[in-house]
Amino acid sequence: MSERRPIVVIGAGVGGLAAALDLAVAGFQVTVIERESAPGGKIRALNVGGRMIDAGPTVFTMRWVFESLFANAGAHFADAVRLRLPQVLARHAWDGEARLDLFSEVERSVEAISELSGPAEGRRYRTFSEDTKKTYETLEKSFILAAAPTPVSLALSAGIRGISELWRTSPFATMWQDLGRYFHDPRLRQLFGRYATYCGSSPFECPATLSLVAHVERSGVWLVDGGMQCLAQALADLASRRGVQFLYGANVNSICVTNGRATGVTLSAGERFEGEAVVVNADASAVSQGLLGQEPARAVHLDAGQRSLSAVTWCALAQTDGFKLSRHNVFFSRDYHAEFDDIFSRSRVPNEPTVYVCAQDRDGAGPSSEGPERLLVLVNAPATGDSYKYDEKEMRQCQSRALGVLRRCGLSLVLETHNSQVTTPNDFAQLFPGTGGALYGQAAHGWRASFTRPTARTKLAGLYLAGGSVHPGPGVPMATLSGRLAAAQLIEDLRSTGV
Repeated sequence: MSERRPIVVIGAGVGGLAAALDLAVAGFQVTVIERESAPGGKIRALNVGGRMIDAGPTVFTMRWVFESLFANAGAHFADAVRLRLPQVLARHAWDGEARLDLFSEVERSVEAISELSGPAEGRRYRTFSEDTKKTYETLEKSFILAAAPTPVSLALSAGIRGISELWRTSPFATMWQDLGRYFHDPRLRQLFGRYATYCGSSPFECPATLSLVAHVERSGVWLVDGGMQCLAQALADLASRRGVQFLYGANVNSICVTNGRATGVTLSAGERFEGEAVVVNADASAVSQGLLGQEPARAVHLDAGQRSLSAVTWCALAQTDGFKLSRHNVFFSRDYHAEFDDIFSRSRVPNEPTVYVCAQDRDGAGPSSEGPERLLVLVNAPATGDSYKYDEKEMRQCQSRALGVLRRCGLSLVLETHNSQVTTPNDFAQLFPGTGGALYGQAAHGWRASFTRPTARTKLAGLYLAGGSVHPGPGVPMATLSGRLAAAQLIEDLRSTGV
């Protein structure tokens, strides 16, 4: 295999890194081409006031995905990335008094929910926990780890006994409808409906099966020492040790196609890299829109569904007062229906948003030091970054509304221009071409959405996809799995042709 042309991976996000690592372990030469100066993709950090703040994903789950990836490469994940397990999964607030902490231990959460909403609601949460665990276990092998699942393959893999379990997951109900079976307190329905946003979707339109995210979080939300960027760097370092070549600061202009097969890439500077195959770790929409060439575009079909959520974020150094922050904090709007109508129906930033605050200097109850804290403040927004210009006035209004929600819930926070950096859907659209700022690919709206997501293998021989916009879906662990699925299918195809 050393005499063959290398496999070219476009993009050093976690999907591309996972694919490159598995391919190198299998004995292939691999070249990763990344237009930024460091690995990570959506995992990125910004320097604000001389301190690095995670500006992308902040929640680390499904640790086993990375342990398996490292083990396959003959390494130990724990030696490369240090993790800590905080006591509180997330802290939630609805007003100046209503608070709720969720925990990994079900019974601790039952107690907290019982205190907020009454013992009956605590018992319903216990049932919800049991059911979401079963949903995850039903779908892990038959859907999440499957290369190209369909409703038929899902049913066949489940077997006769598993059909009832699949039906129990309420595949045709929306998440919001299904949550009404469990929770009578609208605040809890809102809290667990928020898991739809982990897939960039609305709880009023996504399938109930996405409630399995609750089980994933309950299984552990770890803190990465040094920030999430350390995870991406650890993957890149291991891939380098296994022989993967990295080219940073290089932009791919097009995918080369010869005799109906992807055979490399051409850079914007004109240099061409020949390849045995190409793995694209970018949003599938960038390929389907022809940003990497017309022949690749014809090989990637996207259903005409809605784009997923974008966001407005502020990375800031700020003093906080009042509300006792944990690492992950959620401050809810008073009208969830209106919030998602604003985003998906009216294509505008919500009039009153739900606000997520990641306090990155906190492991537990208090900050790790005195002085300004490192914060990521986020509100969801429509993915219109390529068709609508968010001006300074609108961003000031958006910031004012977000800070108003925080004040209503008891948190005093001042975002000063010299100590904060805002990222809008326009910025995300530039960072991730072809997306309009969508951060999760297509929205998972309707029961078919999970089956219409692109898979790793495309209609063009030698062209494969990885990343959060393809199966099994968005999020750091899922994108990592997508890279492993892409590598596995590529290896299977090349070996079937005698390569």
